[in-house]
Amino acid sequence: MRVLVAGGEGFIGRYIVVALRAAGHEVVSGARRPVGGSSIPCDFSRDLDPGVWASRLQGFDVVVNAVGILRESGANTFERIHVSGPKALFEGCVLAGVRRVVHISALGSVEVGEYLASKYRGDAQLAELDLDWTILRPSLVYSASGSYGGTSLLRAMAALPGVVVVPSGGQQTVQPIRAEDLAAAVVGLVDKKVAVRETVLAVGPDQIRLLEYLKTVRRWLEVPDAVVVRIPAGISHLVAWIGERSSDGPLGLTMWRMLQVGNVAPPGWVQVMAELCGRMPLSVSEAFAEVPSFVQDRWHARLYFLGPTLRIALGLVWVASAAVGFLTPLAQDRALFAAAGISGGAAVPLVWLGSAVDLVLGVGALVGWRIQWVAALMLASLVVYTIFVGIAYPSAWIEPFGGLLKNLPLMPAVLIMGILAGRR
Repeated sequence: MRVLVAGGEGFIGRYIVVALRAAGHEVVSGARRPVGGSSIPCDFSRDLDPGVWASRLQGFDVVVNAVGILRESGANTFERIHVSGPKALFEGCVLAGVRRVVHISALGSVEVGEYLASKYRGDAQLAELDLDWTILRPSLVYSASGSYGGTSLLRAMAALPGVVVVPSGGQQTVQPIRAEDLAAAVVGLVDKKVAVRETVLAVGPDQIRLLEYLKTVRRWLEVPDAVVVRIPAGISHLVAWIGERSSDGPLGLTMWRMLQVGNVAPPGWVQVMAELCGRMPLSVSEAFAEVPSFVQDRWHARLYFLGPTLRIALGLVWVASAAVGFLTPLAQDRALFAAAGISGGAAVPLVWLGSAVDLVLGVGALVGWRIQWVAALMLASLVVYTIFVGIAYPSAWIEPFGGLLKNLPLMPAVLIMGILAGRR
């Protein structure tokens, strides 16, 4: 069958695409930036016309929707990504005659807030349509072979040097489902055409405490045992609140509330998943025992928190450099420009221009704006400045404390910041 996986470039979507192809289906990904014939446009923040979707869906037999966000950003609101966008896709299925729809939702309580409330509104809209739909509501989705978003954050928490930090004692209960098992369930739903017009709670066999999950991941990463630090609920909530307002990552109020409420299913759903998968889903310990960890897994886990730290540090360096350029006397700068054959009158605007560029780049780094572009411009400015000063003022290479020499380690630091900004 020909299957469209909306969100096929996301964490869950990638596993679904691989599993469907392995089962012999022709799979096309719905992506914001489609590449080649293996993907088509899919942006729920803009694609809100069922007629447009109907034209895109010609020739498809099944649609799987794995699009979702954990927090809002700009036009990517919960209402658009979880309600309006899927509604347009599903109504497009009706118009195009695509009857089979598998929709990935989320398990939990509406007490969590708008994230789950919007998910459930989207589910309700699908349930009203004349389609052979199945809604999958997974608990925490993880994999030993990769991570993204919340599971990357949990890996980083598990890999902290010397300590395992857990909010509220780490007694929150989840029922994790391995991404590969969730994908196998999707294949079962596509192939067997079962659970039509039903909602399935997609969970694994373990109801596991957060602390035990982190310890399992830590052992898998081959990181030495550590002291458990239990953060009081009030401080944990404050950290989540700060994360909600200072970053676009998973550390925020939605994830905090989901952990506090718990994320488990009633008895019996594991057997349902086993029937869909054709085998029993793996437990957390089995899943991590099945796949070895490598140095890149430890790098990723330990760089997770260092990435933002490096970005903020470099941002502060560039802002401080701009302040120095704007506020300090220009006598030395005039001498530098004179050595390069530039008149003193031209020195002032050039210094101010350079300082303005430093200020823009520094602020961009601090607020996390287009970090890869900021990193490229920072690197370019470092190279130009180092070459210009190194040639025009050679003694700068041997000044006390190595002012110009310190640009050399800054260059790979900026490159690393740009690389770490690429989350997928």
